[in-house]
Amino acid sequence: MRYNQLGRTGMFVSEICLGTMTFGQAGEAGHWSAIAGVDQDNADQLLQRSLAAGVNFVDTANVYSDGASERMLGRSLKNLGVARKDVVIATKFHGVMGAGPNDRGASRGHIMDSVEASLERLETGHIDLYQVHGTDPVTPIDETLRALDDLVAKGLVRYVGVSNWQAWRIAKALGISERRGYARFETTQSYYSIAGRDLEREIVPLLQDEKLGLMVWSPLAGGLLSGKYGPNTEGEGRRASFDFPPVDKERAWACVAEMRDIAARHGTSVATVALAYVLAKPFVTSVIIGANRLDQLDQNLAATDLELDEEDIVRLDKVSALPHEYPGWMVERQTAGRWPKPFAPKS
Repeated sequence: MRYNQLGRTGMFVSEICLGTMTFGQAGEAGHWSAIAGVDQDNADQLLQRSLAAGVNFVDTANVYSDGASERMLGRSLKNLGVARKDVVIATKFHGVMGAGPNDRGASRGHIMDSVEASLERLETGHIDLYQVHGTDPVTPIDETLRALDDLVAKGLVRYVGVSNWQAWRIAKALGISERRGYARFETTQSYYSIAGRDLEREIVPLLQDEKLGLMVWSPLAGGLLSGKYGPNTEGEGRRASFDFPPVDKERAWACVAEMRDIAARHGTSVATVALAYVLAKPFVTSVIIGANRLDQLDQNLAATDLELDEEDIVRLDKVSALPHEYPGWMVERQTAGRWPKPFAPKS
């Protein structure tokens, strides 16, 4: 297990992050029933196996199973006797947590209510990484940032991050934080997979320039890249009831076919290759994996031991390449010969 610096901070996190969206009883999880199903005993086992493999990073959110995921994670840490300093806990706020009009979003009021509730459910005195789970088109960004800065000043939150934001919105938030001296976003949690590389267009260049960490969610595209799906089997399993995230299936099947061949050569699974591909990207800080069973978890953890060679990466890059899109193709054309080649004036 490798450990990467979390953005510009002095904190290091494992390249694999245990995602706990599956924590919660399926029949009691409401909107999350298609994903949840892990009871407390199973949650303890999944966390214990992850910690034993070197994972020190765990991600959850207040909306997962209506708070049950946070509560079960907190209880698992207590049940296993995990020292608080030995685990980095990340959680999120933004989604609907009640029937009232203010029980959602990124307003100061909702942030203050949410952090108190999350701390209680997690049974901890602080959250290591507190993330805005989505875009709030109503609340001014500076209101959100000021509230988060107050949480950092109070010691309730160590670092703040964002999830599912557009590049321009992240850049605007970073500018506001710099001007006003607020705690800035240190990470973004975003969807990225071999079948969905859209992040590389605008967000990845921003992350690299601003030195933000990237936490990848759904690296297997909601299980579509697990190896059990194909053109004639896409109606089975979780995808049959929760077809998310959206994926260009034709491109996905081409990726799966290529990964199947590479997996056979390495004596591993398609899912392991898909995860190893994402882990090999230099802009990725940590990949969030979720599981319902220990064997699924072990298959995902195996990706840390798989070293794809240059030929593998070239093949996978080629089959999953993004179609050209403006202004990217114009930027590429106009910057050709300027960077990173040294300047050489015409004689």
